[in-house]
Amino acid sequence: MKFSKQTLVLLLSIVFVYILLFFTFKETAIFWYLYTFTLLVGMAIAIIAGKFNDELPTWKYLILGIGYGTILYAIVRLGYFIISKVDTSLLKTITKFLNSYGPNNIWHYLLLIFIIVVGEELFWRGYVQQQLKKWFSPIIAVIITSILFAFSVAISGFMLGAIVALIAGLMWGFLYEWKQSMPLIIVAHEVFILLLFLVIPLN
Repeated sequence: MKFSKQTLVLLLSIVFVYILLFFTFKETAIFWYLYTFTLLVGMAIAIIAGKFNDELPTWKYLILGIGYGTILYAIVRLGYFIISKVDTSLLKTITKFLNSYGPNNIWHYLLLIFIIVVGEELFWRGYVQQQLKKWFSPIIAVIITSILFAFSVAISGFMLGAIVALIAGLMWGFLYEWKQSMPLIIVAHEVFILLLFLVIPLN
């Protein structure tokens, strides 16, 4: 990787977001405010330093987004079912995480839909992943970005969530490289979140 101003901005941006997330997960009482602020910062960085693709018509990215969001939810749901049969103690870690950080009012859902999901996709897939493609192949860039994205959840100490984030990052990352549509990725993420937390919650 050739060191340049762009490299420095990328590295500092990732480190800065990680630092914000570290303090965010420590302050459960004001988690939603800090997490929203963190993603607003990430969104601003992505808008200033990144470039987003939108090569699909609206009807197509809506249909595909709903489909892929549902597929990811089905994968997570299957994993939850397997865990419930294999090791019920792990279910307690899921419940603990959801009780601490899960959305529980309309304000939280509005932040999720309009800021947090959009910010995550613009920053990780729209900015970090695209910057990494300057030094790595698209496949490697997607894998590295997915690991970095998973680590942003691992900071909370919730390893099952980090695994889900890794799987989601891989799906959305490769989907973005395939379809070149940021709205598609955002819709898929939105559908997944709504199914997971509101429509058919895990517990």
